[in-house]
Amino acid sequence: MKCGLEIHVQLETDSKLFCDCRTNYQDAPANSNICFVCLNQPGAKPYPPNESAMNGAIKIALMLGCKIAENETYFMRKHYDYPDLPSGYQRTSIPIGYEGNLNDVRIREVHIEEDPGQYKPDLGVVDFNRSGIPLIEIVTEPDMKSPEEARNFLRELIRVLEYSGSARGEGTMRADVNISLEGGKRAEIKNINSIRGAYKALKYEIVRQKNLIRRGVEIKQETRAFLESQMITVPMRLKEEADDYRYIPDPDLPPMLAEDQEIEGIKEEMPEPPHIKTERFIEDYGIEKEYAKVMTSELALADAFEEIVKSVEPSFASIWMRDELKRVLNYNKMSFDESGIRPVDIVELLDMIKDKKVTPKAAKKIIEKMPENKNSPSKIAEKMGLVGVTDQESVLKAVKQAIDENPQAVSDYHEGKKGAMNFLIGQVMRLTRGKADPGETSKFLREFLLK
Repeated sequence: MKCGLEIHVQLETDSKLFCDCRTNYQDAPANSNICFVCLNQPGAKPYPPNESAMNGAIKIALMLGCKIAENETYFMRKHYDYPDLPSGYQRTSIPIGYEGNLNDVRIREVHIEEDPGQYKPDLGVVDFNRSGIPLIEIVTEPDMKSPEEARNFLRELIRVLEYSGSARGEGTMRADVNISLEGGKRAEIKNINSIRGAYKALKYEIVRQKNLIRRGVEIKQETRAFLESQMITVPMRLKEEADDYRYIPDPDLPPMLAEDQEIEGIKEEMPEPPHIKTERFIEDYGIEKEYAKVMTSELALADAFEEIVKSVEPSFASIWMRDELKRVLNYNKMSFDESGIRPVDIVELLDMIKDKKVTPKAAKKIIEKMPENKNSPSKIAEKMGLVGVTDQESVLKAVKQAIDENPQAVSDYHEGKKGAMNFLIGQVMRLTRGKADPGETSKFLREFLLK
C-alpha cells in the first residue's frame, strides 16, 4: 500500500480570507455571515489576504519543518463547477512551505485557500456562511504504508496544529486520502472528516482493491466518496488532473513576499513543536517515550510539567500526571488548561505523598476533586478527612480484623486466587479510611496469612 494525504483545516481567524465577514459560521443563522465579496458578486473585488491567516500558515509550515518559499507567493484560480462555489473557481495559493517532515512522512507542500460554502445535496440547499474562511492545506508524499501509519500521522499532525494556536483542529478537518496498491492505479477518497474515518476508509479500500487485483480487474484512477455511516467508499467520478482545473493567477490579488525578518519573528514566537518536545523530554528528563507523549499531548500540560519538575523528581511527576491526572481529565472531558489545576497544586499534592501526609489512595481521591476547585490539595484533604497516614499498630489491628471478618477471602487466598489479596487490602483501606499505606498493608497481610 502507498498512501498520501491532503489535509484541509480551517485557520483560527476572526474574519474571512478576503473580506471582513465573521468566521463563526456554526453559531450564525444560515447565509447571514456573507457579503458581496465572499459570494463573488459581479464587480466585487477581494480585499488583500488576511494577514493573520497568512502568518498562521507560515507558522504551521515552520512547525512541520518546511522551507518557506523564497520567491513571491500569489493566489491561483482553481476552476470547477459546484453549487457551493458561486464564482466557479476557488482561490488557492501556490506553496507557502515545502519539503517538510513529520513522523518520517515527507510534507510536499503547505498552502492556503478559501473554504467553499456548505452544500447539502439531500436538501438542495447551500449555506455560504463558511464561504471564504481561510483553509490551510497540507499535502504529504505517499510515504504511509498502512492504515495504522496514516492514523498515527494524522494524530501527530493534529497535535502540531493545536500547539500552533493558528488552526481550529480536528473538528474542522477534511482529508482527501490517496491510496494505491502495487499493480493498481491511484484512488482518491473524499468526504473524510475525522482520523477514525481516514483509518476506516483505508481499511475498506485495501480490501476492495485487493479483490479487484485478485480477479484481474483493472483499478480505475478515480475519485471516490467515503460514506461514514456505512464505512465504505463509492465511485464519484474519474480522477481529475491539474490541467482539468485550468489554473490561472488571480488578477485581483497582488503577489506577496515573506521577508526573512518576518519569518524570524514568527519562529521566535511559535511554540516548540510537540514531536520535538517529546524527544527533548525523553532526553532531558529521562522519562519513557510513552510518558513523554502524554506530557506533550497538549501545550498547557507540557508547560505545567516543565514547571513541576523544577521541584519534583521527573519520573515520579510523569507517572502521577499520566496515570491519575489524565484519568481525571478524561473522565471530566476537559483539557488541562480548562481544569483550572495549577502546577503549584500538583507539586503540593506530590509533596504530600512523598512526605507521607496522605496515602497514594487518598491522593487519588484528592486529585479527583481538584478540577475547577479553588481550594488547594491540602484544604481538599482536610475537608475529606484524608490527612495523615495510619500508624503501624493501627494498620496491624485493621489487618487482623479484615482477616477475622472475611474467612472466605482467606480461604480463596490459600487456594491461589489472586483477587483475594486485593479484596483484603481493600477491607484494610476501608477500616483505616484510606490512610493505610498499600505496600505496608500487603506485607502485613502476607505475614498474617502465612501463620
